[in-house]
Amino acid sequence: MNSTAKSCAALAKQLTDSGLRPTPQREVVFKVILEKRDHPTADEIYVRVKSQMPTISLATVYNCLETLVHCGLVRQVNLERAPTRYCPNLHEHAHFHDDTTGQVHDIELPADTIKELRKLLPIGFDANTVELAFRGRAASDPHGSN
Repeated sequence: MNSTAKSCAALAKQLTDSGLRPTPQREVVFKVILEKRDHPTADEIYVRVKSQMPTISLATVYNCLETLVHCGLVRQVNLERAPTRYCPNLHEHAHFHDDTTGQVHDIELPADTIKELRKLLPIGFDANTVELAFRGRAASDPHGSN
């Protein structure tokens, strides 16, 4: 089974487990997010989906994204004063937001690092997720102060 078929099967199972049904719109939105793991905004997803499904509306894309987040198939990445982005990487990880290009990159965090971060919580508290974001620019950026 190829990765697209596996993804569609995962989508169908997660939706069914949540009491929802897989639809062509949900499938194409999910597929578009998985194809290019660049943390697209809803508007960027809409443009990509529109080429494959010309009749889809932006509202439908937003509804599909809300469903995918609710079912645990993608995560919302909220960066200060920027549109929400969507990430298919469900493992705990950090993000790096390049201020020059606007691109968002995944940063894999070792399990030990996550464990140490959780130790920083106040006594008696436990976090369901850890969200860590870095902002900056590439070290080779001639406009930067590096």
